[in-house]
Amino acid sequence: MERLPQALWLTPEEIENLLRLMAAAACGMIVGINRDLRGKPTGMRTLGLVGLGAALISLSALQVEGMEDHPDATSRVVQGIVQGVMTGIGFLGAGVVLRDRTRLEVHGLTTAAAVWVTAALGVACAIASWHLVFLALATTIGLLVTMLPLERLVESRGPPPPRRARPLEEDDEPPR
Repeated sequence: MERLPQALWLTPEEIENLLRLMAAAACGMIVGINRDLRGKPTGMRTLGLVGLGAALISLSALQVEGMEDHPDATSRVVQGIVQGVMTGIGFLGAGVVLRDRTRLEVHGLTTAAAVWVTAALGVACAIASWHLVFLALATTIGLLVTMLPLERLVESRGPPPPRRARPLEEDDEPPR
């Protein structure tokens, strides 16, 4: 059997990074399955990419040469990564939130939160915090699957929804 060229072999560090990236994508895809089953705009592919992207950014920043000798610098980089990724993902999540002015309703908040949590899972995979990844993923799926019936029950027993707002006609004066 011929040996593969050396360039095709991965070092143990590269294999570990690949596994972290794959774990981040898998976490996003698992959360995305729930969104797909509910017919939501972000699903397996989108959330898989969110998790992968968050992990990739985190791993890239953590592998800057010379940082391993400077724990203070590493700490600042990790803090910056988490802040930057989570803020940026907040804007992506905001893109799935829709507001219906005629019925005074907002849609997409759970999906936006799923996008945000998926990014956090990606960061946790990048830093190999596997116990947190497992606990957070299980909690996320638990919330998405089991809380919907409870939420509907609570909403059905709450106050009636607000009356539908009538759209303004051109000659109507705005409310004061």
